[in-house]
Amino acid sequence: MSGNAAGIATGYGALLGHKAAVAGVLLAAVVLLALAALAVGSYPLSPGDVLAALAGRADGVTAHIIGNIRLPRAVAAVVAGASLGIAGAVMQNVIRNPLASPFTLGVSQGAAFGAALAIVSLGGSAAKGLATTMQAWLTALSAFAGALATVAAILMLSALRRLAPATLILAGVAMSALFGAATMFLQYFSTDSQLAATVFWTFGDLGRAGWRDILLMTAALAPALAYFLWNSWGYNALEWGDETAGGLGVSVGRLRLGSLAASALVAAVTVACLGVIGFVGLVAPHIMRFFVGDDHRFLLPCSALCGSMLLLAADILSRLLLAPVVVPVGIVTTFAGAPLLLYLLMKGRKVP
Repeated sequence: MSGNAAGIATGYGALLGHKAAVAGVLLAAVVLLALAALAVGSYPLSPGDVLAALAGRADGVTAHIIGNIRLPRAVAAVVAGASLGIAGAVMQNVIRNPLASPFTLGVSQGAAFGAALAIVSLGGSAAKGLATTMQAWLTALSAFAGALATVAAILMLSALRRLAPATLILAGVAMSALFGAATMFLQYFSTDSQLAATVFWTFGDLGRAGWRDILLMTAALAPALAYFLWNSWGYNALEWGDETAGGLGVSVGRLRLGSLAASALVAAVTVACLGVIGFVGLVAPHIMRFFVGDDHRFLLPCSALCGSMLLLAADILSRLLLAPVVVPVGIVTTFAGAPLLLYLLMKGRKVP
């Protein structure tokens, strides 16, 4: 008996070591891709130039390109990718649908409508970003309200009509269409400056991120990440069903509502700062399930790292595809994400 126990302990330790190694590889990949993102562009830089700029020893032109243009873009990709990746993993768990994500449930589109409504109400903003910190916060709050309205509508439909998890995705498609039409309605009656500002929210663009936007996204991600990781055992219990989770002491309703609200928050702030970026929150958790399984103690941080890795790779690709023209990263993630998801589904493996 003691030998069997020792064997089980050894096997469990090896499994944990494997998952920790996956997380380490992901972290290294994020760092390397971030450094590559600092070097790639219409003004190519060598790795030595990048490291010199980060150390404060570069010339004026290189220091300006790295410090004011590429570094904010790379950091924004890391934070936004982590936000979308972990939000997708949580949504897929609490809704119990493998297709759930901020994009497929209409949360991103609801946030985009809220941001557009704030811009029109505030009289428009500059094409390169919001004019004041107050406008930034009001736009983010309005985007959060739009995202939360989408989540509330879906939860209400689920409670009243007892919709199946698969049907919730169709509800999300309907909400996406509704908010998309509402956004177009605002654009139709807006001025030229307002139209230019609101069109930005229909696609994601890392080039518009400044340090203020990064601070805002980080301020939303940090408490949400802590909340998600604190409840990782609760998410594991939900994998066995609501009744089993309730029997294990999990407050299912409170956990589901809090998780959806936190996911809506990070998705809304990301949309408010960068626009709609699709498929990162959908694909990243599925990729990580193939490597670390359904244990949310590892799935959640790995999904965040994978989201950062995917968005950094998409950002690099967006600058190489039609160089020197930079394609908005939201377009790249949509083109790359759909085939990747189909590939994962066609592998023949079970998607949880």
